[in-house]
Amino acid sequence: MGYSLGDSQNSLTRLLIINLVVFITLALCRAYFFFFYQDTAQIEVVFSQQILQWFALPSSGQQVLYRPWTLLTAMFTNRGVWMILGHMLWLWAFGFIFQDLSGHRKIIALYLYGGLAGSLGYLLGVTLLPATYNAGLFYGSGPAVMAVAIATTMLSPYYRLFPQLMGGFPLWILSVIYVLISVATKPLQQPLTYLPLLAGAAMGFLFMQLIRMGYDLSEWMNGLFDWANNLFNPDKPLPKKPGVRDMHFYKATRKPFDKKPKLTQDRIDALLEKIHLQGIDSLTAEEKEFLERASQS
Repeated sequence: MGYSLGDSQNSLTRLLIINLVVFITLALCRAYFFFFYQDTAQIEVVFSQQILQWFALPSSGQQVLYRPWTLLTAMFTNRGVWMILGHMLWLWAFGFIFQDLSGHRKIIALYLYGGLAGSLGYLLGVTLLPATYNAGLFYGSGPAVMAVAIATTMLSPYYRLFPQLMGGFPLWILSVIYVLISVATKPLQQPLTYLPLLAGAAMGFLFMQLIRMGYDLSEWMNGLFDWANNLFNPDKPLPKKPGVRDMHFYKATRKPFDKKPKLTQDRIDALLEKIHLQGIDSLTAEEKEFLERASQS
């Protein structure tokens, strides 16, 4: 299944574009400070205090109450070329398969759930680990991408990758490689960095497990997206209000009564005479039905 940037049914592309737009916006804002400061360390401090704190999740629950939107924006905030490149490549690799197998209406909800779980896992870790109370800002697409990876693996663990090369290899091997790389690139002396990834993985598992049980967590979110899209779409035709006649009457599929003429020998003889003189094609539908009933009685 092919997708293009202009495909309105490609939710994966929308996620990639949002992440790239946020990354480029932050990069331009950081570059702006080079006109006023020469010290790189000072630029980082000013950028973090004036720009980054409005996108990243703070470590204090009280500060989150003043900036609640950071629960959403943190999952789209990536700093550094390697960070954005790595996250987007893994998101494309797993997201493409997930969207190909399940359609385009679940991946955005899955990504948001995974990112939200990662943010809540970070706040929970700060609360449970007093030594990390001043851990700083949290940001990155890692937990959201982890949720997509785990959900895709649960959806089809034996999905064949590169089948042209000696039959390829199953998807679960790629998932193991991704998890190992994600863990290996985190500092072992900072357990707080693992909790968001673990929370994202748990959300991906829970998302697919609930779908198998018949509960789709993306339905209400898709309904909200559809409502917002229709609200700001002036070209959408308004629903036609049914008239009183259609609302209250004429709902039956047959007539309220069916008038049938009484079978009489005189009537039968007259119709037979008509057939003899003019042929059977001269009979009306009612006359044919009358003769049929006469022949069965």
